[in-house]
Amino acid sequence: MRPFLPPKAAPIAFGLLLSGLMTFIVSGIATFNALGLSDQLPGKWMSAWGASWVVAFPVVLFVAPFVRWLVGRLTVKPDQA
Repeated sequence: MRPFLPPKAAPIAFGLLLSGLMTFIVSGIATFNALGLSDQLPGKWMSAWGASWVVAFPVVLFVAPFVRWLVGRLTVKPDQA
């Protein structure tokens, strides 16, 4: 695949893909736990996924800088090791 996004778009693309994949997996597990193998599973899962992704994407974008800062505070810098 040939790159097509400018470097400034990387954090947004990262947040979009990460939140999409995580919500897909977590909503699938939660929906399966609630319904089991049911005819309704695919539709309910996609509905839950869409709703959760709409919330998760902006949360990831706003929370990521704080998490980066926190990880920086919790980890030893290479020059301090």
